[in-house]
Amino acid sequence: MMKDSQETTHFGFRTVDKDEKVAMVADVFHSVASKYDLMNDLMSFGIHRVWKRFTIDCSAVREGQKVLDLAGGTGDLTAKFSRLVGEKGEVVLADINDSMLKMGRSKLRDMGIVGNVNYVQANAEALPFPDNYFDCITISFGLRNVTDKDKALRSMFRVLKPGGRLLVLEFSKPVIKVLNSAYDAYSFHILPKIGEMITKDADSYRYLAESIRMHPDQETLKGMMEESGFDNVNYFNLTGGIVALHRGFKF
Repeated sequence: MMKDSQETTHFGFRTVDKDEKVAMVADVFHSVASKYDLMNDLMSFGIHRVWKRFTIDCSAVREGQKVLDLAGGTGDLTAKFSRLVGEKGEVVLADINDSMLKMGRSKLRDMGIVGNVNYVQANAEALPFPDNYFDCITISFGLRNVTDKDKALRSMFRVLKPGGRLLVLEFSKPVIKVLNSAYDAYSFHILPKIGEMITKDADSYRYLAESIRMHPDQETLKGMMEESGFDNVNYFNLTGGIVALHRGFKF
């Protein structure tokens, strides 16, 4: 008997039970956590740092504000936000995966960042924070791994203060045709080989390539954010649309 589409979701190109996806994604990130930063540099040729810097610049985060770095992994954005909000502000590094959270905590403490950062293991679909709490939420390369993206966006909207903003940095659809074939060749043939060499795990990086292709394109994600309550939603294509930064506000 075929399962109802409401009971299933995508794990890369595979169709799986919704209840199974969280554990399957967790296995991917448990596997790659220790080499996550190195792989980010290798597979993006270091450009991920430029994408994240642009996200910080678009966040308009100021001293004394509260920021949620959701699916924050090893804390690249958290480190920057910690300096911006200062002693009177607060940054929460949240991730559903405890291996990634431990890597982030260890890395940031080694950098001397301790006073204004808290660490929370949390599911984006049911954030354990009060209503109207954060001035800014970022989710960087994490939304595509969420099982119910609409539910997660509504959860983010709930915990944002009026006047707050959400920034979603995520792989997207290239807008330059000639880029598509080269990007596909890199994603499906070269990237898994790099993953095998560095992490001994080609499958996780094959999932990465597949999950990118299953993620909503720029206009679709914009519409999803608007349906979840966000206003003034716009997006910026980065590196020819390989990555896009979406920004929306809660009024």
